[in-house]
Amino acid sequence: MASAIEVEVETIHRGWRIVGGLLMNLALGTLYAWSVFVAPLEKEYGWTRSQTSRVFTIAVVTFALGFIVAGRLQDRFGPLRVSLIGGGLVSLGYWMCSEIHSLNWLYVWFGVVVGFGTGFGYATPIPVMAKWFPDHRGLAVGLAVAGFGLGSAIFGPLCSKWLVPSYGIEETFRILSGVFLVMTVAGALLLRNPPPGYCPKGWFSPAEETEISATRYDFSPGEVLRTRSFYLMWLAYALGTSAGVMVISQLMPFIKEKGISADHASTAILIGAFGSAAGRALSGWMSDTLGRANVLRLMILISMFAMPLLDRLGGNAAGLWVMVFVVYWCFGTQLSVNASMAADFWGTKNAGINYGLLYTAYGVAGIIGPWIGSSFFERYHNYDNAFTMAGILAAVALVAELLVRRPKVPTTTMG
Repeated sequence: MASAIEVEVETIHRGWRIVGGLLMNLALGTLYAWSVFVAPLEKEYGWTRSQTSRVFTIAVVTFALGFIVAGRLQDRFGPLRVSLIGGGLVSLGYWMCSEIHSLNWLYVWFGVVVGFGTGFGYATPIPVMAKWFPDHRGLAVGLAVAGFGLGSAIFGPLCSKWLVPSYGIEETFRILSGVFLVMTVAGALLLRNPPPGYCPKGWFSPAEETEISATRYDFSPGEVLRTRSFYLMWLAYALGTSAGVMVISQLMPFIKEKGISADHASTAILIGAFGSAAGRALSGWMSDTLGRANVLRLMILISMFAMPLLDRLGGNAAGLWVMVFVVYWCFGTQLSVNASMAADFWGTKNAGINYGLLYTAYGVAGIIGPWIGSSFFERYHNYDNAFTMAGILAAVALVAELLVRRPKVPTTTMG
């Protein structure tokens, strides 16, 4: 029986892992503040909306690809080296963005290098939390990845209200490069895996598996790809997050099209970021009790109605703020609860690569979302049809999520 002191020491030790994940994701989450760079870049270089939207699309796709590679590497070599590489690439990418005057080089340094580095950095905290917190996996993963949402809440307004107006877009990229290097290195140093087979002192997993409790079998990537649940989860993930990615990539232009003031627009970005962070943390906590799939189904259902409502109410500041918060909450939920659900379904030994395979769905969302937003706007000169399409995609995602069931352990492994 563990003593109270041992439990307290272990709690502090586990808490530092969450701090590390938060620091890492606070820096990386600035990717979601991309829309604050859109207008300054278009003004500085005369680029079009489709061209600047493509930068974010490339970044999200390479983000997902980097996650897969980093997931495999961190399963083999641990989180420290992988997260350091990720932080270094992100800082390098931002620095080089300050030196470019070509759209193609912006695609390379922000789209590819920052995106790939973000995937490396983001891939490490999730498996670390899943391994350290089998007792509160949803909450722990949610708290760690909440930093990704809060990053845009901090750095988005900081860039739009102070850095870009005071120093210009190029110097802003240099400042962010230095800040992110310090934050990601500090976060990486706090990320460590527990010993194999780790179980918190004084806690024992339930004897009977429920929808929430984790499997005792560690699926290999090949076994994951042979489960029906993987493809249903993948489809729900891809289509469910496409709506959120569309809003993230087009939020500032959408608000401008609605005639909302710059101050109200900055507030909307801040509210959205807090909504995303709250969705990751609080929905993660809810999923520990209510079940991962149940929470995902609820949030996708809400998103299905929230997307067209955001378009309808977005011309009013109060309506805009409420609906942005709701849309971002639903979006953030999917990014944290899917991670916990993957560890529950397929085990933690190969959590990095297994969730990386599922995370390719988010890469596809990174193509679908910005494309819907920019192409529909250029064709119809408003976002009405784009938000309607996003609601339809959420409806299809809900159907897929309703069909998800816990996979059975491969029969060849059973005695």
